[in-house]
Amino acid sequence: MNSTLAAQLNRAQLAAIVVGLIGFALCIPGFIGGSTQFFVSYLFGYIFWLGLSLGCLVVTMIHVLAGGRWGNITRRFLEAGFMTLPAMAILFLPIFAGIKKLYPWACSPIVAADKTLQNKAAYLNIPGFVTRMVIIFAIWSILGFLLRKWSLQQDTTTDVTPTKRMRKLAGPAVIIYTLTVTFAFIDWVMSLEPDWDSTMFAIIICIGQILVAITFAVLMLAWLKNFPPFDSVVTTTQFHQFGNLMLAFVMFWTYVMFGQFLINWSGNTPKEIIWYHHRIAGGWKWLIAALLAFHFVMPFFLLLFRSSKRKLPPLTALAAMIFAAHILADYWIVVPAIHSTGPHISWFDFTAFFGVGGVWFAIFIALLKRHELLPRNDPRIEYA
Repeated sequence: MNSTLAAQLNRAQLAAIVVGLIGFALCIPGFIGGSTQFFVSYLFGYIFWLGLSLGCLVVTMIHVLAGGRWGNITRRFLEAGFMTLPAMAILFLPIFAGIKKLYPWACSPIVAADKTLQNKAAYLNIPGFVTRMVIIFAIWSILGFLLRKWSLQQDTTTDVTPTKRMRKLAGPAVIIYTLTVTFAFIDWVMSLEPDWDSTMFAIIICIGQILVAITFAVLMLAWLKNFPPFDSVVTTTQFHQFGNLMLAFVMFWTYVMFGQFLINWSGNTPKEIIWYHHRIAGGWKWLIAALLAFHFVMPFFLLLFRSSKRKLPPLTALAAMIFAAHILADYWIVVPAIHSTGPHISWFDFTAFFGVGGVWFAIFIALLKRHELLPRNDPRIEYA
């Protein structure tokens, strides 16, 4: 690895470690005090960074199946991203400590007074929650381990067997990913308000994860494009392809979000609209306006132009906008379950988010530095 690039990565890793440690240190009072606000803030931050890890996993699988120049130059970014999943399993532990603060179904007095919770008790219970979490993280980690192992093996040989193994795994793995994300986010997010359910919720989560992983890859590429080995292989073609992907998934995410809203609102029953009622009351409408502007209208309009996709500054700005807007989207999905009258900004929202994010990015950089930054010997690789 180029010494200048290594120095850049080392500085970024050190900064991430410092941010992560400070963030977690400032979270200690909330954790020890058993603050409900701390646990909901931690869940919000955790869900975003876990979503980035999972997005990296599924985007890698999509590229293995479909190919494309865009994926060749960012594969190591994506692999380092999903290899954080074992660490994310450990970072899940604080949520266990706050399970009775977050989830109504975990509190016996609430369950005793709620017929709906009693009917769902066979599934929504603490032993089942823990068991599913362990199984799901094990599946994600195994899928990531195998994809990373075979990708690195291909670097050392011209035999295409490792690539064939990746392709054979990637097809079923996309289905497994979708199923496991469905169960995970029913448990971890939807069950915050167990009276509500939606068959489109998991699709919204999956598309959001893919979108945030794509924007993250663009931001990483924009940062490192002037360093070897990227300086000799990155062209406007790859950025144009990333712009097309961003446009497609911005539209897809908005479509399923609006589709879920339309179906629930058309039903017009308390059970169906309660989730949205909590998220449009009071000050939440300002956050909805921000999501509409920065997660759809501006990216959609600007990404229609070829110049926005082939020039790095506007594409990077759009990627950063969508990445930041998706943080707000996850905040809007999680936090109103506790604060339904409007945003209740807490310092834990920032300390937990940057604590988890700092640790995530430090591990990501450590994984990125371990191997060459561009894959080799893949028969489908074409950088130019």
